[in-house]
Amino acid sequence: ASDHRVKAVVLRINSPGGGVTPSDIIYHEIRTFQKQTGKKVIAHIMDLGTSGGYYIAVSADRIIAQPTAVTGSIGVIMLSLNLEGLLQKIGVEGIAIKSADKKDMGSPLRKMTPEEQKIFQGVIDQMYERFLQVVVAGRKNLDPDRIRKLADGRVYTGQQALEAGLVDQIGYLEEALMVAKKEAG
Repeated sequence: ASDHRVKAVVLRINSPGGGVTPSDIIYHEIRTFQKQTGKKVIAHIMDLGTSGGYYIAVSADRIIAQPTAVTGSIGVIMLSLNLEGLLQKIGVEGIAIKSADKKDMGSPLRKMTPEEQKIFQGVIDQMYERFLQVVVAGRKNLDPDRIRKLADGRVYTGQQALEAGLVDQIGYLEEALMVAKKEAG
């Protein structure tokens, strides 16, 4: 940010994603960098730029995907196991000593109650809405309703993402560098 010789940044992304908060922090840092410096950021999706990887990509001024890139996977997931039946078969019983009724929500040692599923669904829904807001802010060329339809969790090839408007062009690192040079003047 303080190197005045640097006029633009090419952000190379190769990530299947990860947690919502780390993705949001990186997104925020890139947006802050852009606002403070006025420097352009070009995202270059290599092999994978899915879920949190795509979340980060939409912070850029332009998104370029490798011809063989896979991107998208716009959504949020929480996985939980229920091992209660298996544990019973082998004679193991899970016991939770807890301070409150919901403290062991999502424990693999017992079946989740409908109320607990509803609580978790509410968290996932809010995180998903945040993800959608980030994509809407970064993909001004797309109508929010169109983004919602595209954001069903599926992955897209680079070409499919280009046709859907989720990326700006297909290209290799050389093209990303040329775009960065052009954008930076």
